[in-house]
Order: sequence, then structure tokens, then C-alpha cells
Amino acid sequence: MKSLVKTRISLAVITLFTASWLMSCENDVTDISLDNQKNTAFSLEDQEALLFMLEEEKLARDTYIYLDELWGINQFANIQISEQSHLNAVADLLDSFDIDYAIQPEGEFANQEIQNLYDEFITDGTLSMTQALEVGATIEDLDIVDLQNYINATSNTAIISVFESLQCGSRNHLRSFVFALENTGNTYAPQFLTVEEYELIISNSNEQCGR
Repeated sequence: MKSLVKTRISLAVITLFTASWLMSCENDVTDISLDNQKNTAFSLEDQEALLFMLEEEKLARDTYIYLDELWGINQFANIQISEQSHLNAVADLLDSFDIDYAIQPEGEFANQEIQNLYDEFITDGTLSMTQALEVGATIEDLDIVDLQNYINATSNTAIISVFESLQCGSRNHLRSFVFALENTGNTYAPQFLTVEEYELIISNSNEQCGR
């Protein structure tokens, strides 16, 4: 009984202290014009980057759907909507370049590396509410780094514009998960970002993305 009361109190604390963060996550919808993308260089590496990020954004969405159903934490309910917009943005780029792709059913991925990550995140996120929030922070941490690697590797201006907007959204999401963890007396240690990169993100306010 005490455990149940403690969980309810923790959920209430998260809801109370993160309302403003969640409102900002609703503004993470990417709105990038693709009118001129046909005039930019496009490579096989660019195609692979788009197909990979399509599934990585789906990884975030599917994980948050699962964890929202399990824990009912507002972060997961709100950010999964933003992740759907991220998924749509990458799909729009694939469509604009006439690249074939398939979006797998929820919880399923063509890329085995991403499938393994999903399975791991679901297992970890089931253990506790704290673990679930840590999974959310880890996904956003990973997403920011992967997007930056692809930005650095391409000269395609359309991809750079969309990926930078997705990065902006992921920084907001990371702040939201970390803020929730801190308000339950826990901390997050970056898994992919450097400590310096992580601290710079956390120390800044939420951003307006895709504007």
C-alpha cells in the first residue's frame, strides 16, 4: 500500500512540475519547406541516413506509446505525438526523393540494431517509473547524437534542415525527461552525448523548433 501511495505521489509531482515543459513539446512539429530539395546533392549515404532515422524516430514513438500505456506518465503521452511528427518529417523527405520505404507495425523494425534497442528499452522501462523516464532520456540522448553524425556527413540542405529541426525537438524532450527525473529525486547521466554537450542542453531553456 505504501508503495502504491508513493507511486501516486511521484506521478503527481511529475505532472505538477512538468506542465510547462510538456506544452513546449507540442511545438516540436517539424515544418520545413522541401520545395528546393531536388536541387541539392543526394547520395546513397543520404538514403541510408533517412531510412535509419525513420526507424529511430519510430523507435521513440513506439517505446513511448508502450510506456505511456504502462505508467500513464504525461511525458510519454505528449512526446509520442511529437515523435509522430518527427516520423512524418522523415517520411516526407523519403517521398520527396522517391525512395521506397515501409513503416513496420508497432514494436517491429526492419533494422535489427533498432529492434534490439526497442526490446531492451521495453524491458528496462517495465521495471519502474524511474527506469521508464531514464529510457526516455536515453532515447533522446541517442537521437541527438545520431542526427548530428548524419548532419556532419551530408551536404544535402533539405536533410540538414529537417534533421536540425528534429534535433531541436529531441533537446526539448531530453530536458523534459531529465526534469521529471530530477523532480522524483533521481538524476540522468548521458550515455551518448559528452558531459559538456549534455550540460549545455540541460542548462538552456526549451526551444521553438521548425520555425
